[in-house]
Amino acid sequence: MPLNFDDIRRVADLARIEVTDADLRAAERELNGILSLVAQLQAADTAGVEPMAHAQDVTLRLREDEVTESDERARFQSIAPQVEAGLYLVPKVIE
Repeated sequence: MPLNFDDIRRVADLARIEVTDADLRAAERELNGILSLVAQLQAADTAGVEPMAHAQDVTLRLREDEVTESDERARFQSIAPQVEAGLYLVPKVIE
């Protein structure tokens, strides 16, 4: 379904875009080119093709989900200026 000059002008008006007639002609050519490409893609026979999550058939290497660092929260909070109930207290900057 190719777009004509009036269709492009209407879209520009709806979008509140001010364009010249020359720009509308250029947009008409470009948009019709895009729509023809979409029509070619839709014409491709995809029967029997399963949807893919990735273009290549790859699997991720997984690692064990294990803790590798020690808990140093108490040491870090011991040097903080103010701490309450395990939370850092900071000065109020917005009233």
